[in-house]
Amino acid sequence: MIARLYGVWDVIRKFDSVGSIRVRDMGQSLQPLVHVKPYECTLFGLTPCMSQKRAMTRSRRVQDRSKKKRAHDLEIVTEKWKILFKVLFVMEVLKKEPEQIIKLRELEQYRRQINLRKPHKVSDFIRKSPKLFELYKDERGIIWCGFTKQAEDLVEEEEKLLNEYSEKVAEYISRFLMMSINKRIKIDKIAHFRRDFGLPSDFRISWVHEYPDLFKVVKIDDTEYLELVSWNPSWAVTELEKRRMVGVEADITTPGMLCLPFPLKFPPNFKKIYRYGGKIDHFQKRPYLSPYADAKGLTAGTLEFDKRAVAIMHEMLSFTLEKRLITDHLTHFRQEFLLPQKLMRLLLKHFGIFYVSERGKRFSVFLTEAYESSELIEKFPLVLWREKVQSLIGYRGKLKRPATFNEFSDMENVNLSDDDSDKIAYKWIEDEDSNRTVEDEGLTTDEEMVIGEVYDAYKD
Repeated sequence: MIARLYGVWDVIRKFDSVGSIRVRDMGQSLQPLVHVKPYECTLFGLTPCMSQKRAMTRSRRVQDRSKKKRAHDLEIVTEKWKILFKVLFVMEVLKKEPEQIIKLRELEQYRRQINLRKPHKVSDFIRKSPKLFELYKDERGIIWCGFTKQAEDLVEEEEKLLNEYSEKVAEYISRFLMMSINKRIKIDKIAHFRRDFGLPSDFRISWVHEYPDLFKVVKIDDTEYLELVSWNPSWAVTELEKRRMVGVEADITTPGMLCLPFPLKFPPNFKKIYRYGGKIDHFQKRPYLSPYADAKGLTAGTLEFDKRAVAIMHEMLSFTLEKRLITDHLTHFRQEFLLPQKLMRLLLKHFGIFYVSERGKRFSVFLTEAYESSELIEKFPLVLWREKVQSLIGYRGKLKRPATFNEFSDMENVNLSDDDSDKIAYKWIEDEDSNRTVEDEGLTTDEEMVIGEVYDAYKD
């Protein structure tokens, strides 16, 4: 308290030395010194304030984003593939089995991976795709799960596609390593992107050793890394540069500074972006360091640092099959690629380049230029294969309840994929990350988006 009084005395002496004391100015100077209660200076002296206004900071959380700022079409994409990846996981489990069949009770251990909460049964989840999986009993009454003939054909088709696409994936993985600071990345971290890059399920065991001229496995402190073996100058060219050089013969040079604008695509209801286009143009025209150039000299937090991070995110998303990634997986690469700590803030700020979907338990980030409405503009053969699988998955509906296995308990080798199965409507299990429908109010609005938020974002 004595220290506070000395502070008040210093303020009075300062104003007295000037020769003129304004009551309002003296009150504003005294207010930071009085910590017990905020005071307001009036003609009658210092009086306690009845209310205190607190300066509000702009939130960068995805959940706090305006509903008018969501892209309806890309939210549909997230909802569209949600169940598919659970089915693909079950298919991978079956492929690892010697005879591609597994006991139903052994599938119980994968509840967490397919996000199936009790009291829902794994058997009910399997029955929702009768064209892909079949259940039957053996002589001892044990229930088994296996592929249908249609699913077996799809598995063979996938193997052929993975082999055909393998060299292209090896190029992307090499370029992935070329962008890293030390030219090596933990294999466990690459495993997060396995499905996104189109890597086979056994890539750790065999695939990483099929291209010894590109990369190799090294062990450091009991941790396995994938390390770059040779630098390919023709691969040290970003996807944006390749588009610019279409039909033009250009000399391959050492990666350095770039000044290429990123393609922007805003939702259709975003009509007044031209009002604040100057801020966006300033960002687009700012030069930045190539993702393949040495970035050890950059300082975190600078404009050059952030724009290089945007370029890396753009390049990484360009490598993926569906031009989208789980944001949690991206945060694991901050050290390898010199990414900012507040990576989500960066993605939300540049929502003309990226779009972050909040549907589900994990957020997904999209490369907006790669989509037209809710469809990918360029689809790899593996994406088309996934669409085939999706067409064979049971659909949501409320026409009839799913048939239980007890109804077939007296039958042996029951095949639920017969032609009559098309007459059964299967109701999907609603788990925690699918408790909302794509017809949510926030996703169907046609109102104009909040333009001022874009202006504020680019002011940083």
